[in-house]
Amino acid sequence: MKLYDSPVAPNPRRVRIFLAEKGVSVPKETVDLAKLEQKDPAFAEINPLQRIPVLELDSGEFLSETVAICRYFEEIQPDPPLFGRDPLEKARVEMWQRRAELEFFFPIAWAFRHSHPAMVEMEKPQIPELVALNRPRAVAFARFLDSELARRPFLAGDAFSIADITALVAADFAKPARIVFPDDLIHFARWRADVSARPSAAA
Repeated sequence: MKLYDSPVAPNPRRVRIFLAEKGVSVPKETVDLAKLEQKDPAFAEINPLQRIPVLELDSGEFLSETVAICRYFEEIQPDPPLFGRDPLEKARVEMWQRRAELEFFFPIAWAFRHSHPAMVEMEKPQIPELVALNRPRAVAFARFLDSELARRPFLAGDAFSIADITALVAADFAKPARIVFPDDLIHFARWRADVSARPSAAA
């Protein structure tokens, strides 16, 4: 088993945090995004969409897409549960994971991809209008999270989950996307400090 990884990209970091929470160690192979190694024909054989992370199984099969990889590890090592513990909690985690990904992670990623000089070769063309659209969307969702986190410690309830992983990675990725969260989001800031203090956040 091997994980195709990058120390600078947010999606591989989501998987690394997930694995660290599970206490699972997987050999890694770094894909140099700056050198566009993900565009190499050899890597396209591994993932035709030319994206990371990718998990190579012992069978020779390749799994891509961040949440799919995390679900695989959730099934083979259920504890600690990061997708919920019972039917209702699993549904809540799924709801908040989707919200965090669609309304927070993606707008921040689009703002980064269409503004950062390092993305010029990967995002052609860079569209300034997408930056102007998505930066306020990310801040608006952080404000929404602030109101929700006033009532509970984590996004989906009383337990840390993959939804928190997605939101944490998104929040950290806001810095290179040049998105600043308002100082009055005290519950969001408390949550962020708490999840950032977990050992897995350094993965």
